[in-house]
Amino acid sequence: MSWWDSYRAVYGAELRAAALEYSEHGWPLVPGPGADILLDTGTVLDVIEVPAEVGRRVCATLRDRGMVVPVAATPQDTWWFPMTPNHELPAELSLHTDVVLHTDGIGVLAPPTERPDGWVQWRVRPAFTGYVVPDADVIIEAVQVAVRRRAEQEPADEPVGRRDQRPDTQRSAAAVTRGVS
Repeated sequence: MSWWDSYRAVYGAELRAAALEYSEHGWPLVPGPGADILLDTGTVLDVIEVPAEVGRRVCATLRDRGMVVPVAATPQDTWWFPMTPNHELPAELSLHTDVVLHTDGIGVLAPPTERPDGWVQWRVRPAFTGYVVPDADVIIEAVQVAVRRRAEQEPADEPVGRRDQRPDTQRSAAAVTRGVS
């Protein structure tokens, strides 16, 4: 067996295990092309996707409140957050084309799906949070705070996403749940 065949066999097993884990915890899937895992939105959960820089700020805001929620990162430098379904983006967020709400049966690529430019991966695994889907109001409000902070901290003539303006994201999710700063 070549290394490639071995790799594909292991990857296939990882995909099957992840799909089974999602299903066993009530996170619905939709069939995807090839070997993709797609979470089905609109019934059990919706997903809000933001640029990675905003995602880091969302996580910092939630950590400051003592909350840990599932978070996935994509190779396109975006992060997504599952949340309870049937909510709309407030007008403030709908003006930002880089904030996307996935709902109404749209499939969202879930870890460990491989893309040509990288992997969709968990920043905080849902198992760590007991597969609890966070309330949409909490997630949306944290995204609003993050988007406002980005707008306040970046001059209009500089590109969005400067690395030197990241919020402190070094505190681990485990430290938050233990109450450690």
